[in-house]
Amino acid sequence: MNANMNVKTDVNNITVNKTRFDTLIAGGGIAGLVTALELLKQGQQVCIVDRDTPERLGGLARWAFGGMALCNTKQQKKLKVPDNSQRLLQDWHNFAEFNEQDYWPKQWAQEYATHNHDKVYQYLLNLGLKFLPAVNWVERGLFGEGNSLPRYHILWGTGWELVEVIIAKLQPFIARQQLVIYHQHKVLTVNYNDNKAVGADILNERLHNNSTKSEADIFTINATNTVIACGGINGSTEKVKQHWQKGWGNPPEELLNGANPISDGLLHEAVAEQGGKLTHLSDMWNYAAGIKHPQAEFTGHGLSLIPCKSALWLDHTGKRIGPMPLVTGFDTNYLCEQVSKQEKPWTWQVLNRRIAEKELAVSGSQHNPSIRNKSLFGLLKELLFGNQKLLKQLEHESDDFIVADELSQLVEKMNKQTDQAYIKADFLRQQIMQFDQSVSSREALQNDEQVRRINHARQWQADKLRTCKPAPILSSGSQLIAIKVQLISRKSLGGLQTNLASQVLNQQGEVMPNLYCVGEAAGFGGGGASGKRSLEGTFLSGCILTARNAAAAIICNNKL
Repeated sequence: MNANMNVKTDVNNITVNKTRFDTLIAGGGIAGLVTALELLKQGQQVCIVDRDTPERLGGLARWAFGGMALCNTKQQKKLKVPDNSQRLLQDWHNFAEFNEQDYWPKQWAQEYATHNHDKVYQYLLNLGLKFLPAVNWVERGLFGEGNSLPRYHILWGTGWELVEVIIAKLQPFIARQQLVIYHQHKVLTVNYNDNKAVGADILNERLHNNSTKSEADIFTINATNTVIACGGINGSTEKVKQHWQKGWGNPPEELLNGANPISDGLLHEAVAEQGGKLTHLSDMWNYAAGIKHPQAEFTGHGLSLIPCKSALWLDHTGKRIGPMPLVTGFDTNYLCEQVSKQEKPWTWQVLNRRIAEKELAVSGSQHNPSIRNKSLFGLLKELLFGNQKLLKQLEHESDDFIVADELSQLVEKMNKQTDQAYIKADFLRQQIMQFDQSVSSREALQNDEQVRRINHARQWQADKLRTCKPAPILSSGSQLIAIKVQLISRKSLGGLQTNLASQVLNQQGEVMPNLYCVGEAAGFGGGGASGKRSLEGTFLSGCILTARNAAAAIICNNKL
């Protein structure tokens, strides 16, 4: 590749003629954008190469709900939650199941616990962002080994607001061409000279796709530093299946895709071929309750539900999955494991409208307009009267969302959504009535693990707002609902191994000079900072933390 070829292209509606930068960033997700902003503020010339379209700059963060695991916050103190870095780190280790070889993941866990307050929470507040006053208690652990305290903070405005604020901060740098963004371009491989990263070869995907690319569509960008910020591998369901968790059995025949297909892991492999260490790729943060996206943008596009705690989670025959009932909010990894072991690639959630109005939600900014648009009135209305709009939308748009006035009609509709009639109405009625019998008993006689967990969740006020008081499903007079759910791919917990400066390490554990990796591409730090299970809310914040560390290291190294 001719490193000195003259590149002239239309980027950001500005004609640029430039091949050398201080830093080249492969990926325009939130990790790449924050890295760029921090470098630009220090006077660097920066280039971002992003595979998506201009209106989707910001990547999956734009569509994220915006939850972050944080400690020592004003919100926690106001709610008298006695959290601190030491307790967060203890919970982290309890959930992660690190092994003796996980030196850098453990270092990043320590870094997150120690610095999430100053490097993430305060950083976002200084950008003008705000958090909701309620702090939710998620991933408590199946037996209490997860978050021992509530620490899930939700951005007011969701991830959409986060992306928009960062992009607004970048605009002055774009206007004076201190920042150049190549949209719909792809970093193919990192280039090296004298064992140092010196930039990358770029493919213009506006003109050709990978199957028809030619040498004429490829050019070189030279840079003193190169940052990998391309996201994870979970946009490729084939790679998800290839790295499926051992002990979970075979991957499901059909797996929904809740990530972005451009996060395909190819750049990971290219860096690995050049010596970089890839690790923990079998550790993933998928979800057990996906439905087919009503407005699918690609084959297999899925939508991730936040499943209802009060719904019964059933297998393909209508049998309640157990003996430990599946209840969200305690251990997402366990839910995925149990669902993946079922005979069929789908399971069912059965509930009634009363439950759905209070508990059902869809993960992300798109289906939470009140929070995304910062409408306090809209949010309060939903909390008081239920999310009627979402239910109507799912009922009219999704074949996976079934509503009926009585059980036999519900079963008939459920069986129409599968290849044969697996569910018998009498059997399903028996399953539900066993649960109803327990919740109808006075509290001292209730002996159902799902009911115990629901009551436990309701002890925390923020979760009580979104969790129904246990009541019978069939005898309430409410419409019945069945939701056909499947496993859906989301985030990689593994990636390129990095030190605390976000520098990529080779197979021998040595720094690959001038090469950095941030966000999901780095397994949110160290190639696997979360271990096997996340405390949830460590992803957006992990992107910001790794990005800020990378930018600080680049500036420091450039001054040496």
